[in-house]
Amino acid sequence: MKYFNTIIDWNKLTFDEQKKILSRPIHLKNNTIKKKVKEIIKNVQVLGDKAVKNYTNLFDKFLLNTFQLSQKDILSSSLKINSLLQEAIEVAKKNITSFHKAQILPETDIETQVGVRCQQIYLPLNSIGIYIPNGIAPLLSTVLMLGIPAHIAGCKEVILCSPPPISDEIIYTAHVCGINKIFQVGGAQAIAAMAFGTNSIPKVDKIFGPGNSYVTEAKLQVSSIFNGPEIDMLAGPSELLIISDETSNPDFIAADLLSQAEHGASSQVILLTSCDQLAKKVILSINKQLKNFFRSSDIYTALKNSAIILTKNLLESINISNIYAPEHLIIHTEKPRSLLHYISNASSIFLGSWSPESAGDYASGTNHVLPTYGKSVAKSALGLSDFKKRILVQELTSQGFMDLSNTLDVLSKAEKLEAHNNSVKIRINFLKDKYEG
Repeated sequence: MKYFNTIIDWNKLTFDEQKKILSRPIHLKNNTIKKKVKEIIKNVQVLGDKAVKNYTNLFDKFLLNTFQLSQKDILSSSLKINSLLQEAIEVAKKNITSFHKAQILPETDIETQVGVRCQQIYLPLNSIGIYIPNGIAPLLSTVLMLGIPAHIAGCKEVILCSPPPISDEIIYTAHVCGINKIFQVGGAQAIAAMAFGTNSIPKVDKIFGPGNSYVTEAKLQVSSIFNGPEIDMLAGPSELLIISDETSNPDFIAADLLSQAEHGASSQVILLTSCDQLAKKVILSINKQLKNFFRSSDIYTALKNSAIILTKNLLESINISNIYAPEHLIIHTEKPRSLLHYISNASSIFLGSWSPESAGDYASGTNHVLPTYGKSVAKSALGLSDFKKRILVQELTSQGFMDLSNTLDVLSKAEKLEAHNNSVKIRINFLKDKYEG
């Protein structure tokens, strides 16, 4: 079976055709999922552990009396992980830690005018919940991407939920990241439990982590409920766009397109190039490399949502990329860094032949939790700041207040807010009486 048999010439498309070729795979709002998730959340709110237990039995076919893993289970996971994997986890942890520690911001502390001191301080979130899917592949890399910045930020309580049976890889990685409250709970019921708390599972202030359509819908619903938790983001299907020129390695490009398509049937990959010969070589390489994969059904489906687009030149490729606003952008050109300042919309950028998207997924150091579906026009990759909150502080001396009081008086009167104006006047009168009395 062959894919990308057609190379699309961007400049032969109508405006509507150009818009269509850059559209993401359509995900229809499933009212059945929405209704079911709402029911699950309500039952967990009312029945707590009983509901969680029933749903775990129903959906995961596991009857559990205790959701939380014992410390013995957590510690014993290291005996089941081979030394090569342990070493790889340590390398990834080191790089991710270095990059996220570098994101620690200095606090702001200035006098905006004499006697008026203003500060911006950062405090860690008190409690967070991490959700890790546990399907075909154990996403231990996501444990690293969420657990490490949570630890650096100093979050006081970090819990992790994952469907049973939780893989040893996830348990071990969580322990390496300092997470020792691990619960064998998955799906929408896990999100609801972390959102509102049960006797066994503590309520958290913010929920992080990817999941299927039920988990994503649950995150949306609990974050919309009064007194519900914050969430990191509503990530959609994964995506990759590559900008290349005649110097690019077609085998590298094909491998990168396939690696991203592997994320799931709803993934999307796009190649933009002004070199027709390169595009043809990429097509040949894709079909050659596909023969080596056992789990290729999702890749086949993802490639149907994808395209190879021929452009006039690099600047047109960049313009199209900025319109698309990809989750992952690989600039696979002769001088990739020289193009960086032209990029305005992308969640994570990979420069050059030796920077595959897989490096960012696992161990280069950057975070792989990223905005998708074009959200990079305004949203950013997950970082240390997502695990902290900014608090503002102001302190005025009596003289600083007096010097600012006329401005406060004028502005509060302009807004016709009498009580605001009164809070200024009552202090002015107090100071006048004190110094004139």
